[in-house]
Amino acid sequence: MTGMISTEQIRKTLPTVGVILAVGTLMSILGPYDSHNLGVPGVWLYWTGLMAIGWISGQVFTAWLARLYPDLTPLLLSLVLATLVAIPVSAAVIILQAVMGPAFRIIQLPVVYFMVWVVSVAVTLVSVYLDRAREGQGESADTGTATPGPALTGKLPPHLRRARLLALQAEDHYLRVHTEAGDGLILMRLGDAIAAVETLDGARTHRSWWVARDAVERVSRGDGRATLTLINGVQAPVSRTYAPKLREAGWY
Repeated sequence: MTGMISTEQIRKTLPTVGVILAVGTLMSILGPYDSHNLGVPGVWLYWTGLMAIGWISGQVFTAWLARLYPDLTPLLLSLVLATLVAIPVSAAVIILQAVMGPAFRIIQLPVVYFMVWVVSVAVTLVSVYLDRAREGQGESADTGTATPGPALTGKLPPHLRRARLLALQAEDHYLRVHTEAGDGLILMRLGDAIAAVETLDGARTHRSWWVARDAVERVSRGDGRATLTLINGVQAPVSRTYAPKLREAGWY
């Protein structure tokens, strides 16, 4: 797992935080569904809070869907994601309404969910397609920079696809992909993943590990074996099989 949050991760999150605050502010000004009755700053906290819950839920469900169903089309991904995200957001709306009073009647709950779902569909459609567009622009712009092949990146959650690749770790039939933005577990063989990163400067260090050379922060030795500590704090072992080639290549 990852260690401390990097400056790069914070930088990538700031635009999202800005969007949440901007949309929350806009909704608080419009004050739909009589939310303006909450006054200031209540109406602003109400809408920005709901936006934040939706975003956090979206991140969780996106990672889950990418792991279980990596080949979903953008349209289908948006619809499934919106259906899932609408559940916790609707629950938050219902709970808040019950606290503020009067509570929704049971017959009104499907209507509440439907209204939240409609908004979720619009938001997820835009975000998913914008994400794919940015991904395509990034691939075309990085003409001088080697990047992992789509066979690997296509299986990763959206927030990891453009992140700097640090290492690949085999875990039974799964593969843990370590990046600068975090790690993700996908269904893929290590051999196939290594083929997808052949343009990157890296090497196999162990039968279960591949490491990017520029991800190594330091090398330590113990019991006659070396261990590579990566910039995210993860430690990758070096087996006796691969040690000679790594020493020849000047890794340590």
